[in-house]
Amino acid sequence: MEELNFEQRVAEARAHVREVPALDAVAMFRRRDDVVYLDVREQREWNLFRIPGAVHVPLAAISDCVKDRIPCSRRVLVYCARGGRAALATDAMLGLGYRDVACVAGGVMGWVYAGGELEE
Repeated sequence: MEELNFEQRVAEARAHVREVPALDAVAMFRRRDDVVYLDVREQREWNLFRIPGAVHVPLAAISDCVKDRIPCSRRVLVYCARGGRAALATDAMLGLGYRDVACVAGGVMGWVYAGGELEE
């Protein structure tokens, strides 16, 4: 059986996960909803900027580390740069027992275009 490439894995994950429009994610942030924003980008990307108060667990470490950082009972919005890695992380988190987890459509770039603030 042929191994799926990144784009195919993302497409498969997106079929299983829920996406939240970036405008809705920004509105939740502004209302101070009880949501954990999870950044799954690489360390060098995280160092540039992030959603204020976000938790950082790179995609490669999700299966090993996310339960140590975020309880399964929390509502989680996952983001990356544009959305692909977030879909993979969200799918993995569903497999780990998270039930209220979704990815931000368009990633942090969607967040920026929706008027969301960033911290450095």
